[in-house]
Amino acid sequence: MSKILSAVAWPYANGPRHLGHVAGIGVPPDVFSRYSRMAGHDVLVVSGSDEHGTPILVQAEREGVTPQEFVDRNHEVIARELADLGCSYDLYTRTTTANHYAVVQELFTQVHANGYMVEQTQLGAISPSTGRTLPDRYIEGTCPVCGYGEARGDQCDNCGNQLEPTDLIDPKSRINGETPKFVETQHFFLDLPALAEALEGYLRGREATGTWRPNVIKFSLNIVEELRPRAMTRDLDWGIPVPIDGWRELPTKRLYVWFDAVIGYLSASIEWARRLGEPDRWREWWNDPEALSYYFMGKDNITFHAQIWPAELLAYAGRGAKGGQPGKYGELNLPTEVVSSEYLTMEGKQFSSSRGHVIHLRDVLDRYGPDPIRYFICAAGPENQDSNFTWAEFVQRNNSELVAGWGNLVNRTGAMIAKSFGEIPAPSELEPVDEAVRDATLRAFDTVGDLLARQRIKAAVGEAMRAVGDVNKYVTDTEPFKLKGDDQRDRLATVLHTLIQCVSDLNTILAPFLPHAANRVHAFIGGQGEFVPMPVVEDVHGLDEADKDRTYPIITGDYSATPSWESRPVAVGAPIAKPTGVFVKLDESIVEEELARLEQP
Repeated sequence: MSKILSAVAWPYANGPRHLGHVAGIGVPPDVFSRYSRMAGHDVLVVSGSDEHGTPILVQAEREGVTPQEFVDRNHEVIARELADLGCSYDLYTRTTTANHYAVVQELFTQVHANGYMVEQTQLGAISPSTGRTLPDRYIEGTCPVCGYGEARGDQCDNCGNQLEPTDLIDPKSRINGETPKFVETQHFFLDLPALAEALEGYLRGREATGTWRPNVIKFSLNIVEELRPRAMTRDLDWGIPVPIDGWRELPTKRLYVWFDAVIGYLSASIEWARRLGEPDRWREWWNDPEALSYYFMGKDNITFHAQIWPAELLAYAGRGAKGGQPGKYGELNLPTEVVSSEYLTMEGKQFSSSRGHVIHLRDVLDRYGPDPIRYFICAAGPENQDSNFTWAEFVQRNNSELVAGWGNLVNRTGAMIAKSFGEIPAPSELEPVDEAVRDATLRAFDTVGDLLARQRIKAAVGEAMRAVGDVNKYVTDTEPFKLKGDDQRDRLATVLHTLIQCVSDLNTILAPFLPHAANRVHAFIGGQGEFVPMPVVEDVHGLDEADKDRTYPIITGDYSATPSWESRPVAVGAPIAKPTGVFVKLDESIVEEELARLEQP
């Protein structure tokens, strides 16, 4: 059994989530984490809402509310969406807690003490009309490296190079289109060149394992070749104060939102342990060198998780060229793997909330439930390359694979047993055809489990559905609906027992992908209680004096009753009633309806 940290990228609290978001940071980490628990590992899943930065200020001002009011509303919306999707966090929290502030300031202070935070002057972008600092990601222009016309002020999504706003050709503000004014400003910079050798050594070590997705390790090593210091503070008044004398008193200097956001994995782990009443429990996942950690995100975040975050951890431990020593949290584990998904497009275009080309997660959950969208992301998501969501494929996969494949197998198995026996029958001697389908189903535990352990979600769900097909073929081959009369009753009992045993095992195998359906199938085939635990949203108080009177929602859950990743004998004699549908067949007319919604202003 291993200690496994599932560190899930933090959604930015600027509004509801859409399908493009959860294709990388919603479903894949949950499938992996649920499987890892079932396989017997001690799993800690943490994330939260990322609530700082200038974009929050800009949007709050547009709506006439304070930044705190703005993120309070969006944090609750996001938390409830992710919980309804079935994301089984041990703790989904937020970055505006006193606990998070303290952890972030501890890391900054020690990195500074070790010599890896250096003061430098840079040209900062200012809006001429408002005088407000423009964040890097709110400046857009032409990339000086590859010529891409929509590069941002922090990196080019086309070639992957890190940029500064001053690097861009013909920079413009994405807020109002004006040309920014660049003025000198003092900031703290993370001395990445002093950490380059240690960072490359870490990445080369991970490359040697052969476990990282090729696109991620190649991108990560490429950006190490030209490291330069990177600003870790910003000119704004919404964020975490800089914990250095002469800086903490400045009302318009705050830590860079990306510096504080990646530290959220650690602060959330610490908050989880404190809420558990075992304040040092987090160390089992962070200080034990044998513990494993997997970081899940979209490809636009690779830089921050494969470069900036490991560099911060190396600097905190004093493992760069300047030496140093760890702070009070000790030497913290570097990521075992950065698991990055590619982009999900929609009907051939990029998701864009600002342009109205978007499918919000809440709309899909309310109209179709979590199972169809979880299945689509697993089967056709952007795991290793960009993929395209279309309503036509969504309906097709739901109807032909979930409904006609898995759902039909469950329904007719339950219906035949209910009609012929009313309970799970005892089998007689198995024939070769029975043994063959049982063996095939049992082999799927190893095949699917091996793929899930390596985050190969798409291949894993494909193998699971292949096993569903094998059992459906068994029904065709044995024709239990033709076994009538007393002289064939023992054979009918054997076939139906074999069938429901296979269904039970397939339900276990499909549970990480389809936890909501797994609980329904479990009830259909005579199971008692909840088969797989689900997350819950709870309102809690802050843990520290500064926020003890504040209440906010978190996602958490008790996953101790998670079933093991193994076959378990069905209970002979368990009553079986005629089941209702496991999944809902979607009318093909919804394709046109949904496409029409996209056209609405």
